[in-house]
Amino acid sequence: MHPDTAQLLADGLLTLHVAVVVSVVGLLPLVLIGGVRGWRWVQHRGLRLTHLVLIVFIAVQSWLGQLCPLTVWEQQLRERAGQAGYTDSFIEHWLSRLLYWQAPWWVFVAAYTAFAMLVVLTWWWVRPTAAPRPPTERTSR
Repeated sequence: MHPDTAQLLADGLLTLHVAVVVSVVGLLPLVLIGGVRGWRWVQHRGLRLTHLVLIVFIAVQSWLGQLCPLTVWEQQLRERAGQAGYTDSFIEHWLSRLLYWQAPWWVFVAAYTAFAMLVVLTWWWVRPTAAPRPPTERTSR
């Protein structure tokens, strides 16, 4: 793989990673606000299940001492691009500062676990519902 291609893919993966983080973190307050305000979309079972699975996966990985696969893949691509760190492109410079923090591992384990517990609790505070079925047409014979 050409180093420029690897860098472009790494930047794209970093962008995807940030989008996942923003989605997982941002959905929780939206569900809580939406539950109070009566927004039906926050009760969509598929959305809520996806949210729950993502944060539980993240929390379990942290308990096992594993990095997120997106982080691992991005770092492998950066190595192929000949990059030692996050210093070259605009995207990696700013998005990596947003995403990667310097703290002891236990801080991340505690934060992910607490956040996962909050997401689980929202299943009782704002109950998800099955997606509504589309109306069926009645046909006469």
